[in-house]
This record gives sequence, structure tokens and C-alpha cells, in this order.
Amino acid sequence: MDKVVKTRRGGPRTFDRDEAIDIAMRLFWKHGYEGVSLNDLTAAIGVAPPSLYSAFGSKAGLYRETLDRYLGLPRALQNIKATATLQETIEAMLHKAIDAVTDPAGERGCMISSGMIQCGPDHAELARELAERRNEMRDMIAETLGRWLDPDRAVSLARYLVAVLQGLSIQARDGASRQELRQVSDEVIAGVKARGFG
Repeated sequence: MDKVVKTRRGGPRTFDRDEAIDIAMRLFWKHGYEGVSLNDLTAAIGVAPPSLYSAFGSKAGLYRETLDRYLGLPRALQNIKATATLQETIEAMLHKAIDAVTDPAGERGCMISSGMIQCGPDHAELARELAERRNEMRDMIAETLGRWLDPDRAVSLARYLVAVLQGLSIQARDGASRQELRQVSDEVIAGVKARGFG
């Protein structure tokens, strides 16, 4: 794995918690939780391990804070706004997701959708927490779709859309372009129309 960890230059600097979370978020986003060591984190942030533990409690504690920071980014799929029609809402959601996973200002893919799909037994609890965040995303989508659909149908379509979103994340990490992913979203919208959801 080609991991580039930027270290600070010069003399000692004051520990900046927000900056540390941003740096760690980029590392975890790109390499995954298990792909980032404590040494990677301390070198990139420019602190000694005791300072990192004092600020975040553990590597897992820092990871949780980076997930919260990631969900607060403007491009994250939070607070999806319902548009005039179900079809327009799904299309807007997919396009927002595609823009997010291919945004050159970030890393490719989605930190939530493709984070900790597999992990060692020592990190099973953290993986369950991330799975719960994905479930919350599904519930949020279902709630939005409930404007047009009965609850069971909204949950069913939301589960399908989350599967699509996870696939878009993986495809983006594998190098798919925004245009290629838009072709996928076009197929999804066509399928939604054909099934009578829209």
C-alpha cells in the first residue's frame, strides 16, 4: 500500500485538535481503520502517542471523531431534501453521492459506505458501530421516501438505494469517473420508473 504520511517540519507546535481530526480523517478515509497505524497518525499530526491518547482516549476514539467530522461535511448525505417528486429526490440523492465520492477535494469513495467492511476480531465492536451508521443512513433515506411511499415500500427502496450507494463508493475507489457513475444512476432511475416507484 502506497501510504503517504506528511510530517510536520520545524520545531514543536501547539496541538490543534480540529486539525488533528481533519488529518486523521483523510488518512482513515483513504486507507481504512486497519490501514492506518498509530505511528502513521502521530507522524502526520505531529504529536507523541501520549498526547494523542490524552486527546482522544484511543485510536478508536479518534476514528469515531473522524466519522462525526466526515458526516458533517457539506457533501455528506445528511438532511436529504425532498424535491417535488420521488424520482427527482432519488436522482438528486444519487447525484449528490456521486459528486461526493468523486470530489477531488476529498478522497475517493465514501468513508461510511465502504469503511470497515472487514476487520479483525479486535475491532468488531467498532465495525458494528459503523454498520449502525450505515443503517441510520438507510433509515434517513426511508424517512425521506416516506413522503410518497408506504413505510414497507420506503424501507425496501431505501435498502436498495443504500446498496447502490455502497457500490458507487467502491467503484469510485476503483477509479470510476463521475460520468461513468452518472450512467449507473441513470440506470437506477430507469429501474425505479419501470417498477412504478416514480
